[in-house]
Amino acid sequence: MRSIFKTSLIACATVIAASSAFAQKAGDNIVSMGVASINTDTDVGPLTNSGQFTPLLVGSTANISSETTVSFGWLHMYTDNIGAEFTLGLPPTVTQDLTTPNGGALGTSHPAAAKIELWTPTAVAKYFFGTSKDQWRPYVGLGASHVSFHNIKAKQTADVQALAGTSAALSSTWAPVYNAGLIYNIDDKWSINGSVSYIPLTTKATFVGDAAHGTTTTTGDIKLKTTDYVIRLGYRF
Repeated sequence: MRSIFKTSLIACATVIAASSAFAQKAGDNIVSMGVASINTDTDVGPLTNSGQFTPLLVGSTANISSETTVSFGWLHMYTDNIGAEFTLGLPPTVTQDLTTPNGGALGTSHPAAAKIELWTPTAVAKYFFGTSKDQWRPYVGLGASHVSFHNIKAKQTADVQALAGTSAALSSTWAPVYNAGLIYNIDDKWSINGSVSYIPLTTKATFVGDAAHGTTTTTGDIKLKTTDYVIRLGYRF
Protein backbone atom coordinates (compact mmCIF):
# COMPACT_ATOMS: atom_id res chain seq x y z
CA MET A 1 0.00 0.00 0.00
CA ARG A 2 2.80 2.38 0.94
CA SER A 3 4.50 1.59 -2.37
CA ILE A 4 1.32 2.34 -4.34
CA PHE A 5 0.84 5.60 -2.42
CA LYS A 6 4.45 6.61 -3.11
CA THR A 7 4.08 5.77 -6.79
CA SER A 8 0.90 7.86 -6.96
CA LEU A 9 2.65 10.84 -5.38
CA ILE A 10 5.49 10.58 -7.88
CA ALA A 11 2.99 10.39 -10.76
CA CYS A 12 1.11 13.46 -9.48
CA ALA A 13 4.34 15.38 -9.05
CA THR A 14 5.32 14.47 -12.60
CA VAL A 15 1.98 15.73 -13.96
CA ILE A 16 2.25 18.98 -11.98
CA ALA A 17 5.81 19.52 -13.14
CA ALA A 18 4.79 18.89 -16.75
CA SER A 19 1.78 21.20 -16.54
CA SER A 20 3.93 24.03 -15.17
CA ALA A 21 6.31 23.86 -18.14
CA PHE A 22 4.18 26.07 -20.35
CA ALA A 23 5.45 28.13 -23.27
CA GLN A 24 6.84 31.50 -24.40
CA LYS A 25 10.48 30.77 -23.67
CA ALA A 26 13.62 31.49 -25.67
CA GLY A 27 13.64 29.67 -29.01
CA ASP A 28 9.92 28.87 -29.11
CA ASN A 29 7.87 29.29 -32.27
CA ILE A 30 4.10 29.61 -31.95
CA VAL A 31 1.76 29.55 -34.94
CA SER A 32 -1.81 30.66 -34.43
CA MET A 33 -5.12 31.11 -36.22
CA GLY A 34 -8.30 32.87 -35.20
CA VAL A 35 -10.53 35.84 -35.95
CA ALA A 36 -9.95 39.60 -36.03
CA SER A 37 -12.56 42.37 -35.73
CA ILE A 38 -11.46 45.50 -37.63
CA ASN A 39 -13.04 48.80 -36.59
CA THR A 40 -12.08 52.09 -38.25
CA ASP A 41 -12.83 55.74 -37.50
CA THR A 42 -12.42 58.00 -40.55
CA ASP A 43 -11.54 61.68 -40.84
CA VAL A 44 -11.67 63.26 -44.31
CA GLY A 45 -9.39 66.26 -44.83
CA PRO A 46 -10.05 69.07 -47.31
CA LEU A 47 -10.79 67.69 -50.79
CA THR A 48 -9.67 69.55 -53.91
CA ASN A 49 -11.33 68.98 -57.27
CA SER A 50 -9.88 69.95 -60.65
CA GLY A 51 -13.32 70.97 -61.90
CA GLN A 52 -16.36 72.62 -60.41
CA PHE A 53 -16.93 70.24 -57.48
CA THR A 54 -14.55 71.64 -54.84
CA PRO A 55 -17.18 73.86 -53.12
CA LEU A 56 -19.60 70.92 -53.11
CA LEU A 57 -17.07 68.72 -51.28
CA VAL A 58 -16.47 71.06 -48.34
CA GLY A 59 -17.23 69.31 -45.05
CA SER A 60 -17.34 65.83 -46.56
CA THR A 61 -17.24 62.92 -44.12
CA ALA A 62 -16.84 59.18 -44.55
CA ASN A 63 -17.59 56.07 -42.57
CA ILE A 64 -15.95 52.66 -43.05
CA SER A 65 -17.76 49.48 -42.01
CA SER A 66 -16.46 47.19 -39.26
CA GLU A 67 -15.53 43.76 -40.56
CA THR A 68 -14.43 40.39 -39.17
CA THR A 69 -11.85 38.22 -40.89
CA VAL A 70 -9.56 35.21 -40.34
CA SER A 71 -6.21 36.08 -38.74
CA PHE A 72 -2.91 34.15 -38.81
CA GLY A 73 0.15 34.73 -36.63
CA TRP A 74 3.71 33.48 -36.16
CA LEU A 75 5.47 34.36 -32.89
CA HIS A 76 9.18 33.72 -32.31
CA MET A 77 10.63 34.11 -28.81
CA TYR A 78 14.18 35.49 -28.70
CA THR A 79 14.33 35.36 -24.89
CA ASP A 80 11.88 34.21 -22.22
CA ASN A 81 10.37 37.70 -22.22
CA ILE A 82 11.00 39.19 -25.67
CA GLY A 83 9.48 38.00 -28.92
CA ALA A 84 8.40 39.20 -32.35
CA GLU A 85 5.18 38.30 -34.14
CA PHE A 86 4.22 38.54 -37.79
CA THR A 87 0.49 38.58 -38.50
CA LEU A 88 -1.60 38.53 -41.65
CA GLY A 89 -5.35 38.28 -42.10
CA LEU A 90 -7.48 37.30 -45.05
CA PRO A 91 -8.04 40.74 -46.64
CA PRO A 92 -11.53 41.93 -45.69
CA THR A 93 -13.64 44.03 -48.05
CA VAL A 94 -14.86 47.12 -46.24
CA THR A 95 -17.69 49.41 -47.31
CA GLN A 96 -17.24 53.19 -47.32
CA ASP A 97 -20.18 55.55 -46.92
CA LEU A 98 -19.69 59.16 -48.05
CA THR A 99 -21.56 62.26 -46.94
CA THR A 100 -21.27 65.60 -48.80
CA PRO A 101 -23.36 68.09 -46.81
CA ASN A 102 -22.79 70.80 -49.46
CA GLY A 103 -23.15 68.40 -52.36
CA GLY A 104 -25.91 70.22 -54.23
CA ALA A 105 -26.38 68.38 -57.51
CA LEU A 106 -24.13 65.61 -56.18
CA GLY A 107 -26.52 64.88 -53.36
CA THR A 108 -25.62 64.67 -49.69
CA SER A 109 -25.74 61.00 -48.73
CA HIS A 110 -23.88 58.26 -50.59
CA PRO A 111 -24.21 54.95 -48.71
CA ALA A 112 -21.85 52.20 -49.86
CA ALA A 113 -20.14 54.69 -52.17
CA ALA A 114 -17.16 52.34 -52.49
CA LYS A 115 -15.95 48.88 -51.57
CA ILE A 116 -12.29 48.46 -50.68
CA GLU A 117 -10.09 45.40 -50.09
CA LEU A 118 -7.79 46.04 -47.12
CA TRP A 119 -4.33 44.49 -46.61
CA THR A 120 -2.52 44.96 -43.28
CA PRO A 121 0.51 42.63 -42.84
CA THR A 122 2.02 43.51 -39.47
CA ALA A 123 5.22 42.89 -37.49
CA VAL A 124 5.25 43.62 -33.75
CA ALA A 125 7.99 43.33 -31.11
CA LYS A 126 6.48 42.12 -27.82
CA TYR A 127 7.51 42.11 -24.18
CA PHE A 128 5.97 39.33 -22.08
CA PHE A 129 5.56 39.83 -18.35
CA GLY A 130 6.14 37.02 -15.88
CA THR A 131 8.11 33.84 -16.56
CA SER A 132 7.98 31.02 -19.08
CA LYS A 133 6.25 28.80 -16.48
CA ASP A 134 3.29 31.15 -15.97
CA GLN A 135 -0.05 30.04 -17.33
CA TRP A 136 -1.14 33.65 -17.97
CA ARG A 137 1.29 35.88 -19.90
CA PRO A 138 0.24 39.52 -20.41
CA TYR A 139 2.29 41.49 -22.93
CA VAL A 140 2.69 44.84 -24.65
CA GLY A 141 3.97 45.39 -28.16
CA LEU A 142 5.11 48.01 -30.64
CA GLY A 143 5.49 47.48 -34.37
CA ALA A 144 4.58 48.53 -37.87
CA SER A 145 2.00 47.62 -40.50
CA HIS A 146 2.13 48.13 -44.26
CA VAL A 147 -1.43 49.15 -45.09
CA SER A 148 -2.58 48.96 -48.70
CA PHE A 149 -5.93 49.27 -50.46
CA HIS A 150 -6.93 47.13 -53.44
CA ASN A 151 -9.85 46.48 -55.81
CA ILE A 152 -11.59 49.76 -55.04
CA LYS A 153 -15.00 49.74 -56.69
CA ALA A 154 -17.17 52.87 -56.84
CA LYS A 155 -20.94 52.54 -56.63
CA GLN A 156 -22.78 52.71 -59.96
CA THR A 157 -24.84 55.83 -59.25
CA ALA A 158 -24.64 59.12 -61.15
CA ASP A 159 -23.35 61.19 -58.21
CA VAL A 160 -20.62 58.73 -57.24
CA GLN A 161 -19.67 58.15 -60.88
CA ALA A 162 -19.26 61.91 -61.31
CA LEU A 163 -16.62 61.86 -58.58
CA ALA A 164 -14.95 58.48 -59.06
CA GLY A 165 -16.44 56.76 -62.09
CA THR A 166 -13.12 56.32 -63.89
CA SER A 167 -10.84 55.34 -61.02
CA ALA A 168 -10.34 55.53 -57.26
CA ALA A 169 -7.10 55.00 -55.38
CA LEU A 170 -5.79 55.22 -51.83
CA SER A 171 -2.04 55.33 -51.33
CA SER A 172 -0.24 52.55 -49.46
CA THR A 173 1.50 53.60 -46.28
CA TRP A 174 3.44 52.38 -43.25
CA ALA A 175 1.70 52.87 -39.91
CA PRO A 176 2.70 52.33 -36.27
CA VAL A 177 1.02 49.53 -34.32
CA TYR A 178 0.38 49.79 -30.58
CA ASN A 179 -0.48 46.41 -29.15
CA ALA A 180 -1.43 44.79 -25.82
CA GLY A 181 -2.71 41.34 -25.04
CA LEU A 182 -2.81 38.23 -22.90
CA ILE A 183 -1.88 34.62 -23.59
CA TYR A 184 -3.45 31.74 -21.68
CA ASN A 185 -1.35 28.59 -21.90
CA ILE A 186 -3.64 25.55 -21.97
CA ASP A 187 -0.64 23.20 -21.78
CA ASP A 188 2.93 23.10 -23.07
CA LYS A 189 1.73 23.08 -26.71
CA TRP A 190 -1.60 24.88 -26.98
CA SER A 191 -2.51 28.45 -26.01
CA ILE A 192 -5.16 31.12 -26.52
CA ASN A 193 -4.04 34.64 -27.42
CA GLY A 194 -6.32 37.67 -27.11
CA SER A 195 -5.13 41.15 -28.07
CA VAL A 196 -6.09 44.66 -29.11
CA SER A 197 -4.13 46.84 -31.55
CA TYR A 198 -4.41 50.51 -32.46
CA ILE A 199 -3.20 51.59 -35.93
CA PRO A 200 -3.38 55.30 -36.92
CA LEU A 201 -2.51 56.30 -40.49
CA THR A 202 -3.01 58.87 -43.22
CA THR A 203 -3.61 57.90 -46.85
CA LYS A 204 -3.75 60.05 -49.98
CA ALA A 205 -7.01 59.67 -51.89
CA THR A 206 -7.26 60.24 -55.64
CA PHE A 207 -10.61 59.94 -57.44
CA VAL A 208 -11.18 60.48 -61.16
CA GLY A 209 -14.71 61.15 -62.38
CA ASP A 210 -16.14 59.67 -65.55
CA ALA A 211 -16.21 61.49 -68.90
CA ALA A 212 -20.01 61.55 -69.01
CA HIS A 213 -20.01 64.07 -66.17
CA GLY A 214 -16.86 65.91 -67.28
CA THR A 215 -13.63 64.21 -66.25
CA THR A 216 -12.34 65.71 -62.99
CA THR A 217 -9.80 64.63 -60.39
CA THR A 218 -10.40 64.87 -56.65
CA THR A 219 -7.53 64.57 -54.16
CA GLY A 220 -7.18 64.85 -50.40
CA ASP A 221 -5.91 63.17 -47.24
CA ILE A 222 -7.96 60.65 -45.29
CA LYS A 223 -7.02 59.78 -41.72
CA LEU A 224 -7.88 56.31 -40.47
CA LYS A 225 -7.77 55.26 -36.83
CA THR A 226 -8.20 51.50 -36.69
CA THR A 227 -8.73 49.33 -33.61
CA ASP A 228 -8.32 45.58 -34.12
CA TYR A 229 -9.58 42.98 -31.65
CA VAL A 230 -8.03 39.54 -32.19
CA ILE A 231 -8.38 36.10 -30.62
CA ARG A 232 -6.37 33.13 -31.89
CA LEU A 233 -5.60 29.55 -30.95
CA GLY A 234 -1.84 28.90 -30.92
CA TYR A 235 0.39 25.82 -31.23
CA ARG A 236 4.01 25.78 -30.03
CA PHE A 237 6.75 23.83 -31.79
